[in-house]
Amino acid sequence: MKLSRLIPLMRKELIHMKRDPRSLVILFIMPIFMMFIFGYAINMDVKNIRIGVCDLSKSSASRDLISKIKASPYFRIVEFFDHPGRSEAFFLDRSVRAVVLIPREFARDFEFRRFSRIGIIADGCDANTATLVQNYLDGLLSGYTVFSSGKQTLSPFVYKPQVLYNPDMQSSHFVVPGLVVLILMMVGAMLTSVTIAREKETGTLEQILVSPIQAHEVVLGKIIPYFFLAMGIALSILLFGHLWFKVPFLGSWFWLMFFCGLYLFTALAIGLLISTVVSTQQVAMMLALIATMLPSVMLTGFIFPIASMPEILQVLTKFIPATYFLIIIRGIMLKGIALVELWPSVCAMSAIGLFFILIAVKKFSLKLK
Repeated sequence: MKLSRLIPLMRKELIHMKRDPRSLVILFIMPIFMMFIFGYAINMDVKNIRIGVCDLSKSSASRDLISKIKASPYFRIVEFFDHPGRSEAFFLDRSVRAVVLIPREFARDFEFRRFSRIGIIADGCDANTATLVQNYLDGLLSGYTVFSSGKQTLSPFVYKPQVLYNPDMQSSHFVVPGLVVLILMMVGAMLTSVTIAREKETGTLEQILVSPIQAHEVVLGKIIPYFFLAMGIALSILLFGHLWFKVPFLGSWFWLMFFCGLYLFTALAIGLLISTVVSTQQVAMMLALIATMLPSVMLTGFIFPIASMPEILQVLTKFIPATYFLIIIRGIMLKGIALVELWPSVCAMSAIGLFFILIAVKKFSLKLK
């Protein structure tokens, strides 16, 4: 790769960015695609919420309570542990969304017909799910009964829920990071989706084809200018969300911007790949919107929990880069998570990005033959 060939192509893209700031509107395919996605993905009745149970009582009364929780369609107990201090570790690796703490004196309180204090801790990074968890558990515990000496006995509870990472349950703390994920994917893909399509429409693609430039140099030359532009957009919306909406930032700005770069390269590669397979800028913009906006909203856990979707859509979410970046940005901003807890999401997102870049190079290399 030679800079003498790469720099003129980058300069050419900068001139296009200055002279051709057009944007197009989707009229026909978008409503159809939205109807398809909304019909399968929307489910406001959240089920199968992963919870952990810390049973310090280990009595028949506590086991009866656990069996009631297991019988509920809203919860799925995935962790049993004996020390309340382990709760945060489960939240950090996202293995649970809530924890129920049963105290040692639980059985004794039953025996003497006293109120029993139950601890409930919810993950406030998703304020909607945290609220639903509290409401579901509230309904379950308020109607809970036990059988003592063959007679049904009401057993009231007193409990105080505690929400981590978003104690005030502000929806902006949940929504703003998701909006950053959505905007960056849309902007990144749309910026590069018209590049090669524009060359086809204006008749300048032949000039590139006859020049001594390699396919990967064309791809890099078209991605790099838009990459720096998108990074500036990313920094501006992150600062706006942090300062205007008061979204906390507990992690590292360096690592977040680094992961933003990986995510944007993926978005830019998706847009460039779209540009190689279509003939007009209108179609390129339309496909870019469809391929980025709806999946990023509906199939990433941004609004609707993945666990509530049909299994086939749950599998599909694993191939969407926004799914992993949503975990990364919420983890860094709201939890202050370090790289050691984020590496599975980082690796998955990077692998998807590398795949799209290689495919884009391959598709364009076919045109050079």
